[in-house]
Amino acid sequence: MGVDDAVRALLLLMPRMVGRVKRIKVPPQLESLALAPRHLSLLSYLLFDGPMTVNDLAARLEVAPATVSLMVGDLSRKGVLERQEDDNDRRRRIVSITASHKQAIEDWLARGAKAWQKALAPLSPTEREMFVATLRAYEEELTD
Repeated sequence: MGVDDAVRALLLLMPRMVGRVKRIKVPPQLESLALAPRHLSLLSYLLFDGPMTVNDLAARLEVAPATVSLMVGDLSRKGVLERQEDDNDRRRRIVSITASHKQAIEDWLARGAKAWQKALAPLSPTEREMFVATLRAYEEELTD
């Protein structure tokens, strides 16, 4: 497949993918929370990687700690997240998903995670790295 053929295929595929992702129903328990895409990334990290500090989340999300702190504060007020004192360092706070929202968030994000796992499983580690790098390069080009 040539580059132009690949571009044509992706120009047809990407809108369909975005449309399908947008049609994934938000669980009733989360509908009133007005979650934005930025919240999904934060919730995904906490769900798949477990509780972590605001600084750790900021590094993974590639944004300033102040930005994450604002999101965490917003979601904490809505009862989605909780901050607990770090047993090893009382100055630090560990952020986690509350037990009352964890299952709804897991159910919501699981479909996408399973789809990615199934799509990426046949690829070698090198091919997966290249795929992720390609998506990042595409996103960067759209940003510039």
